[in-house]
Amino acid sequence: MAQLFHPGELLALKVVLLGVAAAVAAVGVTIYNGLAGGAAPGHAPAQPIPFSHKHHVGDDGIDCRYCHTTVEKSRFAGLPSSEICLTCHSQLFVGAAPLQPLHDSAASGRPLQWNRVHDLPDFVYFDHSIHIAKGVACVECHGHVERMPLTRRVASLEMQWCLACHRDPLPHLRAPGAVFDPEPLRAGEALHERDVRRLVELLGQRRLTDCSTCHR
Repeated sequence: MAQLFHPGELLALKVVLLGVAAAVAAVGVTIYNGLAGGAAPGHAPAQPIPFSHKHHVGDDGIDCRYCHTTVEKSRFAGLPSSEICLTCHSQLFVGAAPLQPLHDSAASGRPLQWNRVHDLPDFVYFDHSIHIAKGVACVECHGHVERMPLTRRVASLEMQWCLACHRDPLPHLRAPGAVFDPEPLRAGEALHERDVRRLVELLGQRRLTDCSTCHR
């Protein structure tokens, strides 16, 4: 039987096919990361100002709600305006070079363009306020930001990761007064199991895992 390809042509074909396979894999990873909410866990995107949660939260003890003003009443936690930042930085570290974009923003009226660390795809419905109201602590999704010099993602944000919590919420829920506390639960801060079971019964276990709960 006549050989269809000469050895040189066969080698070239193999190289081309390997290149195509690598390209398809790269596109697949890109799409996967996009559907899972952006970059992979551990990634800390560059920001206009190298904001440190470790300094502001861990060292200075600033409450999440001081900067993320709508986290309890809106789908979105909100980002601090330049005016909020300047309540401190009009007096502190005024001449620091890393803060120049903040002063430029205040002077021009154009908000800082922060790069999202947790960015869900448009087909996913997520509401911060309902999770806060039901006792899901910030640390459950955002990790220990009070230890992060630069904010990075710690959760995959994949559908199965969300569903695992919806199927068994008890280990992830706290009493309302402890939701914004990054420290481990102390006595009396966790919701009692019977309260969680009542909550799950009220919502309906099926409703918690229905497609329409997150895809609307």
